[in-house]
Amino acid sequence: MILQSLSLVIMLACAFQLRAQTCCSGGIPLSNNVGMSIEEKGTLQFSLNYDYNNLNTLNNGTERLNDNSRLRITHSILFNASYAITNRLAVEGLFTWVNQRRNISQFGNENLDVTSGVGDGLVLVKYNFDKVLGNNSNLELGLGAKIPFGSSTETTNQGITLNADLQPGSNAWDIIYFISALKQPKFRPSMSISSRIIYRNTGTNTTYLNNSSYEFGNEIQAFLGVSDQFLVFKTLATPSLSLKYRDADLDQIDGFDLDNTGGNWVFIIPDFSINLSPKLTVSTRAELPLYSNVDGTQLTPTYRITTGILLKLQPTQNIFLK
Repeated sequence: MILQSLSLVIMLACAFQLRAQTCCSGGIPLSNNVGMSIEEKGTLQFSLNYDYNNLNTLNNGTERLNDNSRLRITHSILFNASYAITNRLAVEGLFTWVNQRRNISQFGNENLDVTSGVGDGLVLVKYNFDKVLGNNSNLELGLGAKIPFGSSTETTNQGITLNADLQPGSNAWDIIYFISALKQPKFRPSMSISSRIIYRNTGTNTTYLNNSSYEFGNEIQAFLGVSDQFLVFKTLATPSLSLKYRDADLDQIDGFDLDNTGGNWVFIIPDFSINLSPKLTVSTRAELPLYSNVDGTQLTPTYRITTGILLKLQPTQNIFLK
């Protein structure tokens, strides 16, 4: 089965150095937040999410170190928009704002670095192949790009340019490959089994620190999940549970591999959403690490919380088409 094949391909994504990467676990969760469904022709979808990412776990390989002197927190505001050009073809965009904080406390001293600003964005074109896996199923393929909207030259109070890990943007274009599959089983049509794989082929910032080049490692993210729908006090609720596997190559600076970057992770993601109306959905999800294997010594995620709303406007409700 294709779903079984997809689950075997789960080799995936994101890494970061001791200070974490702008587009990886410590930075803006771009690849983590794309994949709106393709709806009826003319349908507009908008979502607004707040993402809180806490990194307070120091690992050496798979070993957790007894050291909580390093704390990395990222606050992100994520705005998604999607438009169904046809019943099978849609375009999706993701725009971001980010606040990143890194605090190192050692020997009674504190070193706090903070940046805020518009982050990088993403645009994705997707096509839906209906009933590839049989009735009540679909397969979506997508191709897109990460767009370097954000600044990559932010400085400290002393005028020193910050490393790539704390910059709001990357100053590099990336290619995004997307595939997702969904199947609703006959024995329970309200249930969905889904899989999603996202591969990011990273570009190079050729003006890093004015005279160097920097490239984040290529990454893959894979998700395998199950969801169901229930009526709760006459309101439709959709709980779901997913596994995510992430893998990233080493970063490179001036063409040479950079130590303490790259690795692989496994997360479990419980999610709960409520349909307040046919057009409006509220959801909250957590992302909790089950396994971390990093290259060298790195901060690794402790937990992540994402909450937000989704607004869906069908063609008859779409004021932009009137």
